[in-house]
Amino acid sequence: MVSARIGSAQGKRGIQPARWVAYDVLRAVSDSDAYANLLLPKLIVEAGLNAQDAALATELAYGTLRRRGTYDAIIADAAGRPVADIDPVVLDALRLGAHQLLATRVAPHAAVNEAVNLVAAEAGRGASGFANAVLRRIGRETAETWQERIEAGARSDDERLALRTAHPVWVIRALRRALAAEGRADELDALLRADNDAPEVTLAALPGLAERGEPARPYAPTAFGSPGGDPREVIADAAGAVRVQDEGSQLVALALAAAAPVRAGERWLDLCSGPGGKTALLAAIAHRDGARIEANEVVPVRAGLVRSAVRPLPIDVPVHEADGRVFAAQHPDTFDRILVDAPCTGLGALRRRPEARWRKAPGDVAELVSLQTELLDAAIDALAPGGIVAYVTCSPHLAETTGVVSDVLRRRTDVRELDAQAVISAVSESPIDLAAAADGSPRHAQLWPHRHGTDAMFLALLQRAPQEG
Repeated sequence: MVSARIGSAQGKRGIQPARWVAYDVLRAVSDSDAYANLLLPKLIVEAGLNAQDAALATELAYGTLRRRGTYDAIIADAAGRPVADIDPVVLDALRLGAHQLLATRVAPHAAVNEAVNLVAAEAGRGASGFANAVLRRIGRETAETWQERIEAGARSDDERLALRTAHPVWVIRALRRALAAEGRADELDALLRADNDAPEVTLAALPGLAERGEPARPYAPTAFGSPGGDPREVIADAAGAVRVQDEGSQLVALALAAAAPVRAGERWLDLCSGPGGKTALLAAIAHRDGARIEANEVVPVRAGLVRSAVRPLPIDVPVHEADGRVFAAQHPDTFDRILVDAPCTGLGALRRRPEARWRKAPGDVAELVSLQTELLDAAIDALAPGGIVAYVTCSPHLAETTGVVSDVLRRRTDVRELDAQAVISAVSESPIDLAAAADGSPRHAQLWPHRHGTDAMFLALLQRAPQEG
């Protein structure tokens, strides 16, 4: 349905296809909690965009999503009403227009006219008049003037910082606490800036199946950059042995494989495997080292992505579809290594998933922590004696990271924490700056965008007690 509408836009309305693609991403995120990083590449292909238009669609979609909170404050001021009172179909077009007016080199008349045409096509001529008036008001002032204007109405320093950096207040406070736990609260501004920088494309060369290209990334021995920015040609030539994957994601998967020598015949499990990037990396290592691996994913669509991710590999990877807690309970004392890449707030991937900052609220954290704790408990029960579980979140939020691990360790006597920092340091090809825990012990590992150029991945390694006797 999306591709048909893009084709209609090209033929009948004269709206640039890149803007339709960006707008469709915004609508899908607003309407159905779509993941922009998964949807956007698909829509670019369906629309047949060339490299230049694909880059424009990416900048418009990601840039608008990234600064949505700031744009909403500006739109509310220009419209004279709260954004909650604006039709969501119109609001997303206004956000797209505001981004072009205030943060790109798009000609103002083009930004206004095409946003107004989008509204006319989606919501009718009456709504397009409203959109035209709001965007023309926005276009009369510079970005700096608007920023000063909305910050003047802030009720606190954190609210002012939220408007300046396009992070919700609760996220800013959670990130500050996480940095403070390392004694590095002074890095907050650098972290917030890094969250708003588009990340470089990082590729993973699957061990034993592909050679790492250039330029090499500093830490993961599998990670390298895309020489031309667009990785599609490199990926196509590799026939599945090279993937786009953040270096932090590569490091935590490599750490699980390196936490102890691999014995031939080991059984591995990726318990929450969608969309399958870490599964593929672990599967390549398992194939090389004589282990077996299977995956589980509760969401059928994401399970399909896992199957697609592992299909090109020369190893059979069964992919189950079940609640991870149920699947683990059905396989007690079974697996030698388990990856629990737990569902989380996603606050560590705001560079690549800019919408994540607006998707969750503080009230969501407690429910996620309960699920994370249950998944980790279940995974430990599914470990064979002496087996190792890697608990991973793409979030630095203390409740989702050290809080979960501390709770499990406090209640259980059959598990001990390994030194994840030592393992990552051994895996890394360059010295890596990992801060010690608050009590000074270097156990868990927390990566950061501003410090390591990776997503803010958290890793803890827990080992179940070996069999007595």
